[in-house]
Amino acid sequence: MSGVGFGIGQRPVNRRQRTVKSLWTGIWLVYLGAPVSDLLHGGHSTGVRILGWLGLAAFVAWYMVLVFRTGRGERNALVLGSLGVLAAQSTLLALTLGREWLVLFVYVSIASGAALPLRMARWTIPAACALLTAVALASHDGLSYLGGLLIPALLGGFAMTGVRELVRTAIALREARATVAQLAANEERLRLARDLHDLLGHSLSLITLKSELAGRMLPDRPDKAAQQVSDIEQVSRQALVDVREAVTGYRRPRLSGELAGARVALTAAGVTTDLPAEPPGLAGVPEESESALAWALREAVTNVVRHSGAGRCTVELLRRQTLDGPVLELTVEDNGSGGPGDGHGNGLTGLTERLAKAGGTLEAGPLKHGFRLVARVPTADPGDVGSPA
Repeated sequence: MSGVGFGIGQRPVNRRQRTVKSLWTGIWLVYLGAPVSDLLHGGHSTGVRILGWLGLAAFVAWYMVLVFRTGRGERNALVLGSLGVLAAQSTLLALTLGREWLVLFVYVSIASGAALPLRMARWTIPAACALLTAVALASHDGLSYLGGLLIPALLGGFAMTGVRELVRTAIALREARATVAQLAANEERLRLARDLHDLLGHSLSLITLKSELAGRMLPDRPDKAAQQVSDIEQVSRQALVDVREAVTGYRRPRLSGELAGARVALTAAGVTTDLPAEPPGLAGVPEESESALAWALREAVTNVVRHSGAGRCTVELLRRQTLDGPVLELTVEDNGSGGPGDGHGNGLTGLTERLAKAGGTLEAGPLKHGFRLVARVPTADPGDVGSPA
């Protein structure tokens, strides 16, 4: 937050914010009115007054530095040493100048609660109060001040432990929020990378195939070559639309559209196809599950066209009942020389992530003569269990 204000647990970042925090910390010094009044009207000699003012100034400066820097990661030993200095100053001033100076122990207790973790403050706060009691008993007429200082010292010290925990919680929440934002940004980058890979890999493969086909047709069959060029233009325009939709997060491919696109891509590659014209009834299939299967079909067909060298490709869509419940199963099998190389490439890795987010699974591997990919997503309605599309 800019300006003069700043959040709990957030360090001041400019001079105005540091001034505001100093004022909020220093406003409680108003309770030092008793020592100040004693120096002004207590009848002390000039030398004693000078030493008293110097002692009070040293105490206030030490106290402000300790409280102002609370939460900056100082070692507890250093804080304990600083509190020891404050306690020693308070004892010396109260014993030499009088009972009016017993109020300094309240500040020692508050500094203990503000600067130390609760496991240590629960001992140092009572210790400061015990020292206050001992010095009051040793001071002339100190008992008359003890009753009015002991309760504020206890309550103020333990109240500051609550403030300290509130500050720590605010810092933890701020860090957690930053972590969540970073994770969300990483997830969005992964989603965009998967979408662009799947979209451009499929479309560019089809454009390459049709360009090669048009090149072979040009000398003798210019009319058919022109048709291929027209198809290339159509695919390019659709790829541009798909990329724009993917970037804006609205891209959700459908099985019916991907089946039609698969037929066009496989036919253009000279692959004999055996695939359903339409998907089975999709009642009970969540939109995310259908989208994941559509991506799986696109990735599988792209790999067949680009990597396998297959002459035939079979696509099946079935509803099945498994031990985990009803699923919609996609199977893509070809008779080519293999899949996308050794192990899973980026496409299959991204596809596995997509299906996992939809609660589905992916199986992909070589056959004796070809390659098979099986993707499954859960459905809410068993429908026609085991019936082919």
